[in-house]
Amino acid sequence: MIIINTETIKGLAKDGKRMDLRGMLEYRSPISIDLDISFTAEGSAKVTMGDTVVIAGVKLSIEKTYGDTPDEGGITVNAELLPLSSSEYESGPPGIKAVELARVIDRGIRESKAIDLKKLCVKPGEKAWFITVDIISINDAGNLFDAAGLAALAALRTARFPVVDEKGVIDYKHKTDVKIPIVKEPLPVTVYKVNGQLMVDLTVAEEKAAESRLTVGCDAHGVISALQKGGTTPLSAVEIGHILDIAIEKSSFLRGVLDKFVKA
Repeated sequence: MIIINTETIKGLAKDGKRMDLRGMLEYRSPISIDLDISFTAEGSAKVTMGDTVVIAGVKLSIEKTYGDTPDEGGITVNAELLPLSSSEYESGPPGIKAVELARVIDRGIRESKAIDLKKLCVKPGEKAWFITVDIISINDAGNLFDAAGLAALAALRTARFPVVDEKGVIDYKHKTDVKIPIVKEPLPVTVYKVNGQLMVDLTVAEEKAAESRLTVGCDAHGVISALQKGGTTPLSAVEIGHILDIAIEKSSFLRGVLDKFVKA
């Protein structure tokens, strides 16, 4: 068995090369999306990106509105990194990586105002629909941020509101044809810096060799809604400019994958 150490990866990166022979800005293939994988979710999707596999499910519930937004519903994103997906994860409360993953996906959706929350209102000041997006890792082979963002958006696209009777009781066994009011579709693209070189869609081994990363959430028009910096090495203004350009380009690529598998 060949042991890939960080020095090997850094040495290759310096020369613009990778162990799997991909280009520095090339995603693994194939990238596929399977829909409606959960019978109990209002919308669900499984994304396979290389060997990375992530599931996202959407649940809808009617809750009391918040005092400061009485005419709006809401959205919450949770992430669980299962031990079966990586030996680095343990059972129990969400760890730092799971919390960060959920926040990155949540921030991209929330800050871009991707969903018209006012249309989720049932009765102002009393009740509204609230969306919960659950993200679960099945196999972490690297680049969970991008895979999770793609899965979350695919699940939101496929979600349909459940039937509600005259008494306001939700019948989760039956769905309507009404979709979630999505007005923007932000997708995260994570760009890593490895030995001074910028790369996308890193494997786990490559992630361990990375000095820093920046996850950029942007919509179909290239409008950036969220940024999340990781790693210990700073990024220069010039590098950030290059990363933003890369993120906008690759977001368009991932959106093409989304459109191929999921109707808007």
